[in-house]
Amino acid sequence: MPVEAVRADPAPFSGSYDPADVTFLMKPVALAPTAVADKEAAIQSGKRHYSEMIAPERVPGPDYLALYDAALARNGARLAQDVASLAAHLAERADGREVVLVSLARAGTPIGVLLARTLRAHGHAAVHYSVSIIRDRGIDRVALAHIAARHDPTQAVFIDGWTGKGAIGGELRATLADRPMGFAPTLAVIADPAGQADIAATDDDYLIASGLLNGIVSGLVSRSILNDAVVGPGDFHACVTYPQFAAADRSQAFVDTLAPLAIAAVPQPIDGHAARRPALVDACEAMLADLLVRAGTQDRNRIKPGIAEATRALLRRMPERLLVRDAADPDVAHLLHLATEHGIPVEPLDAASRYRAVAIIRSLGDDQ
Repeated sequence: MPVEAVRADPAPFSGSYDPADVTFLMKPVALAPTAVADKEAAIQSGKRHYSEMIAPERVPGPDYLALYDAALARNGARLAQDVASLAAHLAERADGREVVLVSLARAGTPIGVLLARTLRAHGHAAVHYSVSIIRDRGIDRVALAHIAARHDPTQAVFIDGWTGKGAIGGELRATLADRPMGFAPTLAVIADPAGQADIAATDDDYLIASGLLNGIVSGLVSRSILNDAVVGPGDFHACVTYPQFAAADRSQAFVDTLAPLAIAAVPQPIDGHAARRPALVDACEAMLADLLVRAGTQDRNRIKPGIAEATRALLRRMPERLLVRDAADPDVAHLLHLATEHGIPVEPLDAASRYRAVAIIRSLGDDQ
């Protein structure tokens, strides 16, 4: 795989967001993209970890962007309400102290921006960083050290958009089990159908519009990269930036649209989530067990449950099939669009499922 290592300035940056909105603790580099099929083969063979490679990104076509606009219009007020409720809960939890929002790049970043704006608008001190966490590799401890040198780690809350089956939540707990520098693995999300978050506004797997897009709704920043060719000792985990997509960037527009709604919304209690978590976990595990049998595999990483995780699978992986709970549900319209575009079979998902959609990644060999 051709790699062009660039010893870029490791200083924090804000991507295409206002610098007051977020500080990315990541290292911009140049890394040649790996074709999706080659990337999938390398991952499934065990020859390379997914974080060592980056798939090509492109600006979606007008039909798909229209589906994003429709999703934002349809569900934007609901997301703003959930942001308001989550922000109020975090403020109460902080009890007058600074809220240290640490979003998990990159799906957590737009949510972290909205939370930071909402908290500050209501008079609460809040800072927002975006850091890398990688399945089987852990969280970026260089980034955590940067935060710990400037803020109280005990006030940190890790922010993501949603949970799929809980892989990142599990990684966060494992990484921070020894409470490095005082950080605890407190995970807050908008939607937690898997029951893997400590704090969540809802259990519902609903369409969060930012989940439809990649870099153009996440500050023109890629997902994180951990490759020895571009990340050395003392470096933040790496990323690629996409200034060439600036004309199509929706990052600032997304938060500018929703922040005023979140600031104006009346927060609702979310305390009941903790009591529901065990049942959510059990239901998720039962579904995964059924789907592993259905897919004829023992590899949990091939199962991508939830609207947003299924979307990512269809955008940058090689799915074998898409399962949807209700094909008439407008929240899965973009998934059906992508499935048609890529010739991916669509099958029914159990009508009683907590999830509205699941993608199953194609096997490229013997993964039993």
